Amino acid sequence: MLEIRRLILLRELAIRGTLAAVAEALNFTPSAVSQQLSQLEKETGTVLLRKAGRRVQLTPQAEVLVASVGEVLDTLERAEARLQAAATRVTGTVRVAVFQSAALAFMPAALRVTAARFPDVRVEMVQREPEEALRETWARDFDMVIAEQYPAHAAPHHPGLDRRDLTTDAIRLALPAESESLHPVDSLDSAHRMPWVMEPRGAASRHFAEQLCRQAGFEPDVRYETADLQAHMRLVETGNAVALIPDLVWAGRPTSCRLLTLQGSPRRTIFTAQRLAGAESPAARAFRRLLEQTVKDAPSGGHEGPPGPVTGWPGAR
Repeated sequence: MLEIRRLILLRELAIRGTLAAVAEALNFTPSAVSQQLSQLEKETGTVLLRKAGRRVQLTPQAEVLVASVGEVLDTLERAEARLQAAATRVTGTVRVAVFQSAALAFMPAALRVTAARFPDVRVEMVQREPEEALRETWARDFDMVIAEQYPAHAAPHHPGLDRRDLTTDAIRLALPAESESLHPVDSLDSAHRMPWVMEPRGAASRHFAEQLCRQAGFEPDVRYETADLQAHMRLVETGNAVALIPDLVWAGRPTSCRLLTLQGSPRRTIFTAQRLAGAESPAARAFRRLLEQTVKDAPSGGHEGPPGPVTGWPGAR
């Protein structure tokens, strides 16, 4: 019978791409990973890896094994969930990946309620960018992810993930107070004269923001780039930049910014996803349910909305 731990290493290599990445993820040395995979080749009597420059590539036979390993792991995960469900108390650990604004707006209340209702459930939270977190949840690094999807920019699809929408929030143009502004700005059109702050290239929010500016007839002067939306807020408040910011970022926080409603009132979708194989886990099911209830019970469906008056620009509704 094939050694399951070696098969898992092969699957990890298919997911992560390099021996070094597998070693780092599993706390092995690259040489130890290589030795285990060589032993797996001996066990199977099949060539599983081929050199491709400095990397290795999986052979078709290895790909067949990887698909089978995924099915085995799904079966084991379902068995573990059913075993936990047979217990008299809800126990277990739920590893959650979450992006910054959701971590600030949703998680404190959800963690507090979970601790009160299910004291034997341990929730571990790690901040991750949504696209990365979706892949890592599919790869079994996390049990659940809270992710986002911007208009006209679908989130990556990974087979075997169960997605459920959590809430939506409006995306608005954040402008400095008139006393702080470097130039008179009262619309998206006139914001072309201002420096912009955006997330790094490759982020869905960056793609959305750039496309919106181009549709308005200008290329934004992206002078500041950071994934930290708290930094976006401060740059706008101090008159150094303008930005497109979802309402959730302002939850529970006053601001001096002017927030303008955009034409078409675009909204971001926030959702959870977890592996179907782990859906029967009592701990994960309990936390997901309490998270959904927490968001539903919060003001404005999980956030307090813009903290100040919202004004529109011509064409807004």
